Amino acid sequence: MKKLNKLLSCAVLASASLAIGGVAIAAAPNLTATAVLSKLENPWDMAFLPDGSMFFTEKCHGLSVRLPSGTVNKLVGMKDAKGYADSMPDLFCDGQAGMNGVAVDPEFAKNRYVYVYSTSSKSSPQTNRVIRLKVNADLSKTSDRTDIVDDIPYKTAASDHPFGSSGAHNGGRIRFNSGDGFLYVTTGDTHNGAVPQSPTKMGGKVLRIDRDGKAAAGNKPPKGFDARVFTFGHRNPQGIAFRPGTNQPVTAENGPWHSDEVTVLTNGGNAGWDPRPNVGGRGDCPDAYCGYSPNQMGAMEPVKRAAFMPMTDTKTYPKAMKPAWNNENLSQGMSSGVFLNGKQWKDWDGKMAVGYMGIGIHGTPVGNRIDLLDISKDGLTAKRTIMPLPMPAGRFRSVAQGPDGNLYVATDEGEIYQIKPN
Repeated sequence: MKKLNKLLSCAVLASASLAIGGVAIAAAPNLTATAVLSKLENPWDMAFLPDGSMFFTEKCHGLSVRLPSGTVNKLVGMKDAKGYADSMPDLFCDGQAGMNGVAVDPEFAKNRYVYVYSTSSKSSPQTNRVIRLKVNADLSKTSDRTDIVDDIPYKTAASDHPFGSSGAHNGGRIRFNSGDGFLYVTTGDTHNGAVPQSPTKMGGKVLRIDRDGKAAAGNKPPKGFDARVFTFGHRNPQGIAFRPGTNQPVTAENGPWHSDEVTVLTNGGNAGWDPRPNVGGRGDCPDAYCGYSPNQMGAMEPVKRAAFMPMTDTKTYPKAMKPAWNNENLSQGMSSGVFLNGKQWKDWDGKMAVGYMGIGIHGTPVGNRIDLLDISKDGLTAKRTIMPLPMPAGRFRSVAQGPDGNLYVATDEGEIYQIKPN
């Protein structure tokens, strides 16, 4: 077997004179890329220990950890997964659903806790859950499973919407905020029009909870809402990150036929997505979900974009949180995001790196890239530059900064790369 730590021969220098796709790239570091893991199956997320040990999930397999030596321990597998030290046969994958996000407890050295977001058949109907696991001293096994959240909606086959299969709009990113110590959980609308604005259905939300799954102290949802809700009115946020210095939470969210959005969140805020029929002057829609209206077949000629249901509906919800970035009104599969932090990133220090899976009109793969967003202090605007990639473009599913200060990128093609600035 070839060595996984194969250094790609491509190194890129970004300078003030370079432009990609008409977007100027400011002075920036040289980049090199190393494939630290290859031949994975749909790696979905990554989380690190201070020594560089990297927990990672594969959507249809389970949770593993890569040790600093390069050894991989397969910790706990899902239904039908092979070669894992333990198994959780109630967990399964379907469409976008499966084992998605992973997060390490800030007090891991004391409690040994790791958390995953996964789809489970324990209840009927099936749901997404946030599961807390305890990892042993040599990172070879897990124990003490505790489902700290068990009521996040999952789109079942029985509720199949004509414009998306089961498992769709599943959310699934989980991250601890070092500023407040709480766990943030992003959830999708599951193609259910009633979910995003619902006070009791936990889809289309960002939850803020403690390590036991209880509502974080200081959450300010509207009256009548579940106390775990930090923000609501989301479509399918698959990324959340925290701005250095202020620890403000910022989501990266898939748009419909238009407008992927990056939004700086406010406690108790409404993201303005409401795909119910007969809202905002619209009529009925297929399966009571208007998320692709008015033309639910998805024609996206530029002249028609203004007529589409807005991602953030400020007409219906004037106080909705306004996005800092809307991807130039395009939908290209925005996924994960992380703020780059450290002098090694030079002019990119403090900018938000956002990965795209490159889903375009009717599934056409366009826009596979990593954006760098310089978000304004007030969180209402952003300037975009494009990272010149030191490796082949792919469907960038997850981006995370390791304790070594480097950027780690997981692709649906099965690689996890380390991108190192020089």
